[in-house]
Amino acid sequence: MFPVRYQTINVDGLDIFYREAGAAEAPVLLLLHGFPSASHMFRDLIPLLAERFRLIAPDLPGFGQSAQPPREAFAYTFDALADVMARFTEKLGVTRYAVYVFDYGAPVGLRLALKNPERVAAIVTQNGNAYVEGVSEAFAPIKAYWDAPNADNRNALRAFLAPQTTLFQYTQGAADPALVSSDGRNLDDFYLARPGNDEIQLDLFLDYRSNVVAYEAFHAYFRAHKPPLLAVWGRNDPFFVPAGAEAFRRDLPDAEIRFYDAGHFALETHAREIAEAIKIFLAKVFACEMGAAA
Repeated sequence: MFPVRYQTINVDGLDIFYREAGAAEAPVLLLLHGFPSASHMFRDLIPLLAERFRLIAPDLPGFGQSAQPPREAFAYTFDALADVMARFTEKLGVTRYAVYVFDYGAPVGLRLALKNPERVAAIVTQNGNAYVEGVSEAFAPIKAYWDAPNADNRNALRAFLAPQTTLFQYTQGAADPALVSSDGRNLDDFYLARPGNDEIQLDLFLDYRSNVVAYEAFHAYFRAHKPPLLAVWGRNDPFFVPAGAEAFRRDLPDAEIRFYDAGHFALETHAREIAEAIKIFLAKVFACEMGAAA
């Protein structure tokens, strides 16, 4: 058994908290969380994979236990988050890794791949979208803010930061909501309630439009570099619908697509099943890599 270690590293003046488990020499799986969560969303998955992989799960700036610099000192954009994560991996000396992306973690992780494609061995996407087909009508209020970034449309999005919305994100689409622990969502609500965090999240809602603009660049990366990709998708996700998972095959015909009877936070109810799929998928990826290196 490999214990989970809870650590903090300074990245260009920002304290980045991360969870780590597994042997130092094992293949690396970088776990990138989504909104409104942090690395604690991987609390059930990490122990299931630690005997085979080195798991590294950071909290993004402004999330979880990582630094929350003021907006005047740090631009809360997805480009900036990806830049910090790139430097984070460099500080840890990680030069080759598979990446697990969820929700916000998808545009961050795919930016890492665009920046340094040679570093990304494979992609596991759990409701981490990269296609317009995957964006549901639940995004309508956010799209309205993109089209008219005024105070009224910004304030209308504050409802997305309320505890009842966090509850919705965690339980909507779950086959049995009673199986969804309250621990994760309560911790998310605690972090969202910190002074100033609401404005940070609203800034990121606005900048999410940059991810949609980047979709074409992501698709070009898929076609050029052909990364092995596994989609493990909660089919009942109210935000990123199954068509988004299926669309990966347009640019990556060999992509493996698996659906689970779960919602947005599929790990809350299907961590064991998803872990088994990852073990099989990454065993093939890293076996091919080691064979090629021999």
